[in-house]
This record gives sequence, structure tokens and C-alpha cells, in this order.
Amino acid sequence: MTGLGLHLFADDHGRAEARPALIRAALYPEDESVTTSLVEEHLLELDDVGFLRLYTSEGRDLLQLLHPTRVDRPTKSRIPEPPRERSRGFAAVGSGRVLRERVEASAEWAEWEAAQERGAAPPVRPLLLDAPPIGCPDHPNGRFADCGPCGTARRRHSAWLATARYSQQVDEYERSRRVTDEQADYYDEEPF
Repeated sequence: MTGLGLHLFADDHGRAEARPALIRAALYPEDESVTTSLVEEHLLELDDVGFLRLYTSEGRDLLQLLHPTRVDRPTKSRIPEPPRERSRGFAAVGSGRVLRERVEASAEWAEWEAAQERGAAPPVRPLLLDAPPIGCPDHPNGRFADCGPCGTARRRHSAWLATARYSQQVDEYERSRRVTDEQADYYDEEPF
């Protein structure tokens, strides 16, 4: 509520004095639960999230809304503009998101570097190299014309590949299951 109320409290340029007692009196005149220190916390949090900017000019604490409401004919402000050294920060809308993305990217990069240091995993031998031949001994590469022994060899070849692929899937599942069980054992301990 403090953020919304500041749009009414600030001048046409989105500037106002950052005096928590005045802001509390203007925005929460009859609410005793809102204290001056709470308004001060709100101002600091709004500055942290990029809703406003707190600055000092001529010995006064001031605030500037970073996205003030649009006024067709604004009056001249009696409050000076904030210093220019941080003015580039106004364009960084969602700076928290940008920072979070940088942290995620650096974590991914570190993970990739660690994988490179461990070295590449050796290539997996293709199943077809170990599979029985597709055709009979007379036609090892198969045949378009009907051949009883070639059909039997082809079915044996297909059954062997299906069994080998299934075995690989079962091995992967059991490996992942072992890790999950170890994690479950870790979390099964009672915290209290």
C-alpha cells in the first residue's frame, strides 16, 4: 500500500521528501498499526526492489519514483532531480531478475567446466556391433527374396536387439533408483 500511496504523495515528476513521519501521516492517518519505522522499512524495501530511488540533495532525504504516473501538464517540481551517476540504473527494469539469471548462468558455466575437467565419457559401443547377423549364413546381409533361414535369423536379430535395449533401460533405472534411495535414506532421518 505504501508504494501505491506514494504515487499520490509525490509531485507530478514522482519526487517527494523521504520523511517517514510525513508519509505515514499522509497515507495512514488513522491506522495506528502503521508506525514511522514501518514506513521507513517500506521505503528501504521499495528502493531495494527498484520501485523508487532514495537520494540526498541539499541535506534533505528525498525519493524519486522510478515509474511515476503520467501527467499531461506537469507543474515545475520544487524538489531537485536525483544525481546523474545512478541514472543508468533506471533503465534496468527487473534488475533482480537479471541478477538471478547471471547467477544461474554462472552456475551452469561452472557445471560445464567441471564436466570438461572430468573428461568426456567414453563412447558407448553400439548394440548393432554385438547383435547376431540379420540374415542366414548364406545371406549374412539379408535378402529381398523369401528365405526361411533368413526370416528366422531376422527375428532372432530383432529379439536380441529388443532384449539388449530393455536391459540397458533397466540398468539406467536401477542406477537412478539407487541414487534416489540414497537420497531418501538421507531425508528419512527425523529432524527433531
